[in-house]
Amino acid sequence: MSGKAPLPRLLIIAGPTASGKSGLAIKTAERLNGLVINADSMQVYQELRVITARPSQEDEIRVPHRLYGTLSAKESCSAGRWREMAVKEIETAWNDDRLPVLVGGTGLYLKVLLEGMSKIPDIRTDIRDEAKALHDRIGAKAFHAELAKVDIETAKRLSEADTQRLTRAYEVYLATGVSLSEWYLCGAQIEPIQADVQSLVFQPPRQELFAACDRRFEAMLGMGVLDEVRGLMEMHLDPSLPAMKALGVPELVSHLRGEISLAEAAKDAKRATRNYAKRQTTWFRNQFGKSERIFAQYSESLLEEIFSKIRF
Repeated sequence: MSGKAPLPRLLIIAGPTASGKSGLAIKTAERLNGLVINADSMQVYQELRVITARPSQEDEIRVPHRLYGTLSAKESCSAGRWREMAVKEIETAWNDDRLPVLVGGTGLYLKVLLEGMSKIPDIRTDIRDEAKALHDRIGAKAFHAELAKVDIETAKRLSEADTQRLTRAYEVYLATGVSLSEWYLCGAQIEPIQADVQSLVFQPPRQELFAACDRRFEAMLGMGVLDEVRGLMEMHLDPSLPAMKALGVPELVSHLRGEISLAEAAKDAKRATRNYAKRQTTWFRNQFGKSERIFAQYSESLLEEIFSKIRF
């Protein structure tokens, strides 16, 4: 009697920013006939190569890379939208007999892929515009209070400054008559991906990680990051768009506007990056339990030890 066919394989390399995930992903894809798929919410934007430490063009030539620089900074990439794109790339890799190597630090993206999500209907553009217009008209504090009237649970967990998520919750209620929190309570209507998944999670010592964050930002300053952010400013984007909130962007925008010095911008951006890395580390420690842990910054000297953990 034959058993069930084995599930196709999926490798995830996750962890905090600046821990070395991309370097390992490239080496792994080279060794295991893999294809690297982005799971970072900011590296998906075309205009943010330097500020997000996206893989270089040379790296992208070494092995196939997908979902890097795919969308314009004018757009907003939700977890649901990313999941849809990622599943297509994963299935294409399987069809080509390649191992999909998913790499990134956006925990929510990985969570909706592996655990599924509630399927909320598409929201019409006019309703989105209505929610945004109300926010602009009455201000953040009053808008937060308005959301609390129709979705108290979502309002409780979001700050007044989280414009994107607040307006998203409000537009969902306007469009469906059901609160976002109620949609989530309906359970995972989009099923988890069916795959044989193995996860490698970087969890470096905090001081090593923080030092790596600082070094990387200093390197960006010599790689044209100011020109990149200047180009972003020239697009005159809505400041609530995700790309305008990428680590380092608000601080460098303030510098380019003459509000703070470059030294102040760098100091603030480094602090914001370290704080983000700390939150990511906590999330992956608490939410990504069934994973092989790498308690170090990535270096090529660790390759054989890491490869020994991969069962594919």
